[in-house]
This record gives sequence, structure tokens and C-alpha cells, in this order.
Amino acid sequence: MPESRETVAAPRYLLRGSLLTDGTCSPDSVVAVTGGRIAYAGPGNGFDAAQFPGAEELPLPPGSLLLPGLIDLHCHGAAGGGFPTGDDRACRQAVDFLHRNGTTSLLASLVTAPGDELLRSLGVLKVLADEGLIAGVHSEGPFLSHTRCGAQDSRWLRDPDHELLRDMLAAAGGTLQTMTYAPELPGANELLRTLTDHGVTPSLGHTDADAPLTAASLAEAARLIGGAAADGGFGPHARPTVTHLFNGMPPLHHRSPGPAAACLRLAAAGTAVVELVGDGVHLDPETVRMVFDLVGAAGIALVTDSMAATGLPDGDYELGSSEVVVHDGVATLRSNGALAGGTATLLEVIRATIAAGVSAADAVMAATLVPARVLGLETEIGGLRVGLRADVVAVDAGFELVTVLRGGRILGNRS
Repeated sequence: MPESRETVAAPRYLLRGSLLTDGTCSPDSVVAVTGGRIAYAGPGNGFDAAQFPGAEELPLPPGSLLLPGLIDLHCHGAAGGGFPTGDDRACRQAVDFLHRNGTTSLLASLVTAPGDELLRSLGVLKVLADEGLIAGVHSEGPFLSHTRCGAQDSRWLRDPDHELLRDMLAAAGGTLQTMTYAPELPGANELLRTLTDHGVTPSLGHTDADAPLTAASLAEAARLIGGAAADGGFGPHARPTVTHLFNGMPPLHHRSPGPAAACLRLAAAGTAVVELVGDGVHLDPETVRMVFDLVGAAGIALVTDSMAATGLPDGDYELGSSEVVVHDGVATLRSNGALAGGTATLLEVIRATIAAGVSAADAVMAATLVPARVLGLETEIGGLRVGLRADVVAVDAGFELVTVLRGGRILGNRS
């Protein structure tokens, strides 16, 4: 299902800068946009602008970089709007803010809630997906560990309930893309089969499982995805994911490695993709750099885990049914002080990841090409290549936002 609807009358634009896509950086480049698609992306030397009559060259500051539109696989809201609310206006408010701030594609993430609330939220988000505003839905729960529930409302956690899952799949109408699950729960393997049979990527997380069970579950999920991919159910590079590695699971210990060690090993082997909330709050910068060094950018998806406070001042907010306090940009539960999502945009996560010592090319790849592959949309989004949707984020030398195009249309221009 295409994620956007374009019009023939979309404007033509030229952008000049260093091209940062697919894990490489090419200086002195040009991106030409026409009809909502990328018509040229390559060297500026010898580029013939006459091939694009009427194209407007967008003014960018010296040293600008051109990135693909950013893709967030784990995002609960922004700008005062939360996706778990099931409120159409609030959801659209969040999506608009995220698009204008460089996240041109995203999965709207839900949290654990009563079944009827989940179904209502899925119905609202299906409309946004059908309109091309979001790439689909990520359900974080409700089949999660009580022991490692984090900010999830433990009242509504449950073992895999296949009747509820079938209802969720029906309400989503093909828009449910990923689901977080704890592999130690009874019925988890049957859950994996149902998810992959419906083209939904399992995402291991909020778990108290040991390393062997974690490894076995991810390997089984990868096997099921591989079989479904052969029938067209997934893209060629699809892999199971790990919901915010290190968060919502036991800490890695040298005599009790837990799920984190198994996730790192399988991601390094190409069997899984690990999410990292590289915002400088959820993980120490040294941890982020270590994971990139061990796994490589191709096995990492940078995410925000952002909630409604993103883009807004400190204060009181909600995440699902939970009361959240944001102080100095850090969101915690009022009840027990547990981290309750993030408040950074994906571009801010990229900046923090680069500050941690990761190369700009790797950080951008983990926020563009890798999540596009998880979604099976790498031939539509996630890069700056001819024929792809014209999602372009121009930043200055300090990775501050300058211009955002989505589907060839300017959403924000701060030059």
C-alpha cells in the first residue's frame, strides 16, 4: 500500500549540498524533484539544470547536507497529541508536527490498554494510514512482561490472547506493521505465527527472558518472516526487530547476559534489527557508540519513543492512561519515576548519536534505509535515489533543520 498520494501538479525543485544516503556521503551534489519523485540525485559537476525547466532552486546555507526523509518505527506522539488517545484531531496534530520536523514517515505507536481502547485507536489510525499520513501502526503490547513493563499500565498486560489479536488485526485493516511481545509468555510462538501470517513484524521487548529463549524466539521470528517473504508477505530485507534495546529488559551482566546479549549477537549476524533510543536519556552515549561498533548501522534502527510532550515545554502530560511529568526534557511516570517515552525528534536523536561518536552516514542510515527495509518500503522511501518519493530533509553543517520536503512538497523552510 503506498504511503502517500501525489498529484501531477507537484512543484519542481533543485537542492544542492552534500548527499548523505545509503551509508555514504557525496559532496557537491544535486537532488532534483519533479512530480513528487526524485528525478536526479548525484554529482553537481556537469549537472544540467536545463533538463528541469521551471525548477526552483531552494536556497540552502553553505555546507548543507541533503538527507532522505527520516523514518521513525517507534513514536507515541508529539506537539500535545498522543496516538494512544484514539483522538483523530490529536493524532493529526502530532503527525503534522513530526512531518514538519523531518520525520516524513512514521509508525504511530500504541501502548497497553483495554481491548476496546486498542480497537478504537487502531480504527482512528487506519484512517491516517489510508490517507498516507503514516506508514502504519506499532502496537507496544499488550502481550508484555509484568516484570519489565516500564511505563506500560500493568493492569492491562496479558498473555497472548488470540481472539484479541484477531480483533486488532481486523480493526487495523492491514495497517498494523509491528507488535512488541515478550517471548517468555505462554502462547508466544503461536503469536509469532499469527503476526507473520498477516505481514506484521514481531518486535521482541519488555521482556524478562534469558539469553537462550531470546535467541530462539528471534531466530523463529526470522524464519517465519523468511517464509512469508517468499510469498510476498514481507520485503526482501525484512527482519524481526527488538523494541528499544536495553530499555524494558534486564541489564546485561557478565554471568547473566539476559536478552540484550542475544539481541546484540543476532543483530550483528543479520538476523534482527535493534531499536536504539539514542536521545542521550534512554541510553548513555557510550552504549550507543558500542552498539554501532558491534552491530553496524545496517542492524540498527534509531527511534524516538516520543510522546505528546515532544516539541513542548516541561510540564504534566499523559502516556495512555499514565500520568507523566516532564522535567528538563526527561519524561517520567508520576507514580514511580520510570522513564515514560522520549521528547526528542528523530533529527535530534541523530544529532545526539553523532555526538556520541557515530559517523553521520551511519546515524542517518539507521534513521532512513534500515527502517524502510523493516517496513518493506525501501523502493519507495528511505533514500535519495531516482524514482523514490521525494522526501528530502536539508540540514546545515550542525544538523539543524533547514528545509523539509515530503512527496515533493515543502513542509518547512527555515533558510
